[in-house]
Amino acid sequence: MDAKLYLILVYISYFISTVILSFLINGLFLKFATTLGIRNANETIIRWSPKSKPSLGGISFYIIFLISIASYPIFFEQSRVLFSKPLLGILAACTLAFLMGLSDDAYNTKPLLKFIIQVCCALILISTGTYISIFSNAFVNYAITLFWVVGLMNSINMLDNMDGITTLVSITIILSALFILYLNNDNYSIHILLLIGVLAALIGFLFFNWHPSKMFMGDTGSQFLGLFLAAMGIIYFWNTPDVHGKLIQSKQFFVTILTFAIPIIDTTTVTINRLLKGKSPFVGGKDHTTHSLFFMGLTEKRIALLYLGICFVSMFFNLLIIKYIEDWGYLHIILFSIYYSALFWFLYAPARKHNR
Repeated sequence: MDAKLYLILVYISYFISTVILSFLINGLFLKFATTLGIRNANETIIRWSPKSKPSLGGISFYIIFLISIASYPIFFEQSRVLFSKPLLGILAACTLAFLMGLSDDAYNTKPLLKFIIQVCCALILISTGTYISIFSNAFVNYAITLFWVVGLMNSINMLDNMDGITTLVSITIILSALFILYLNNDNYSIHILLLIGVLAALIGFLFFNWHPSKMFMGDTGSQFLGLFLAAMGIIYFWNTPDVHGKLIQSKQFFVTILTFAIPIIDTTTVTINRLLKGKSPFVGGKDHTTHSLFFMGLTEKRIALLYLGICFVSMFFNLLIIKYIEDWGYLHIILFSIYYSALFWFLYAPARKHNR
């Protein structure tokens, strides 16, 4: 069989199989486990949804993530990649993030403990070779990586505030990473199977998470996703040159912030508004960009579709940057800065107005 056709069949078959598996796992959990993630009724926790629902989706993400790693030697002979230091580091960090999220869903762990574990996740990635490497100074690279990993884990967690939002945004980020792999002809990377597996897990979960949702991904899902997407972001957005073989710092910066625009803008908005009110950014509230759009009159489904549309527009701009803009210069920096500033203001202004 032709090698290219074999690859296509493998990836399509694996994608379909894991979508079905994700649907079955989540359906089974929903039927037999209804308490994980439902807090004590006496606890004062500000949530958007008026109903308590089980937070089970993240378990399916992690199960399929592990299956994806284990499945690689079945399809490809390059099984030695399973023992590579960076992959083992991603596996260890994702496992730690998953267990921390699972503990938080079950016992509501303290913010300080969560922060310490997030830092540990970042240090695991750095020590095993997965870190941002666009600067000549190693300390600067490590510091930015630490900030990136911890920040994104919290951003994805904070973005999980309305049905379907984090699921859809994560899907588009993974699609962007797969697109970069395709452009670079990296057809045998184990990351493809990992990305396809987590993508399929998200799609299977979306059936239960679409408004009105039956379950949430919980901290189990958001912490795992935050770490996984942070690691993939380092590898394919921060560190991967464009199709012309160029690795330009400002170019990689825009590729990254465009891909992760929604979680970055939402977290920045919430942080600014809460600090202006003298509140801690880490205390929950109904002051996210999604909430402000709802108060303006948009339904939850339309907000989810709006965010999906924004993500696809950003994906289009990334295509231009990565594939078609070879001579990157100040004009491009100005143009994409204008777009990003407009997008930020579009989401920030309603939230600022509502939270005055």
